[in-house]
Amino acid sequence: MGETKTLLRIGALALMWGSSFFWIKLGLGAFSPVQLVLARVALGAAVLIGLCYLGRDRLPSGRRIWGHLAVAAFFHNALPFLLFAWGELTVDSGITGVLNATTPLWVLLAAPMLGARTKMTSVRVAGLIAGLAGILLIFAPWQASGLLSWGALACLAAAASYGFAFVYEGKYLTGTGDSPLSLAGGQMLLATGFLLLAMPMGGFEPVHLSTGAIVAVVILGIGSTGIAFALNYQLLASEGAVAASIVGYLLPVVSVLLGAVFLAEPLNLRVIAGMVVVLGGVALTRLRPRERGTFATAPVVERPLAAAGEAAP
Repeated sequence: MGETKTLLRIGALALMWGSSFFWIKLGLGAFSPVQLVLARVALGAAVLIGLCYLGRDRLPSGRRIWGHLAVAAFFHNALPFLLFAWGELTVDSGITGVLNATTPLWVLLAAPMLGARTKMTSVRVAGLIAGLAGILLIFAPWQASGLLSWGALACLAAAASYGFAFVYEGKYLTGTGDSPLSLAGGQMLLATGFLLLAMPMGGFEPVHLSTGAIVAVVILGIGSTGIAFALNYQLLASEGAVAASIVGYLLPVVSVLLGAVFLAEPLNLRVIAGMVVVLGGVALTRLRPRERGTFATAPVVERPLAAAGEAAP
């Protein structure tokens, strides 16, 4: 973990994924949510498939694998990407990043529903309760000035969709014989198809092109989606899931700082406290018991794809 290369990868991933909410907010100034997400997944698919062929890797074969990839593409990419983009029409990019960090909480809830092997310890239950309390603290529904809105609920639904997708991928896309990079490329290609089908839902609205919005979408698609996905795969392969999980804790910090500094998004002590509580709860849910009663960090379920656990919207 102390090696310079590892630290650079972690920092680059935190920056690329944490900034994705910032780029989404800028892109929405010119594109509708459907248009923005279509451009994002298409660019991401092009990068990932290009990397597959450069590495002499092939896309998965077999109807069954592609069926499972279609489910993963919908719940891991198409649906949550759209929900986050739609949510950011009314929700600050920094808050969106914090809500995205609740994904491991939803993984913990989804795992038993899909029959995944995970132990619900008292520590994880405490983490789940703390995380949900942090969400309530951020939303403050008891205040007239609270952040609870349909857009915020859409962002939470996106994080829940990630949670379901990670468990599904761990159950059906592990041990297929295909590399995570080839699975990711195929999945992003299918997500592009889903977004093409969604074009009647706002995809034909007028586009108000601007240089800033175009640059934002290109960076979002190529950097925060394609390159970041591949970079996380390298980090998982070289350092393991514990190192990769650190990115999940840095991501909301990056999104909050970018939103506050460059978009002048308001930041108050209640939201900061809520973020700390959410991240603390997430940390507890990612612990597993050792034989002698101590704990070590670990993923809640096994996840085969590169962006599992820390995927940015």
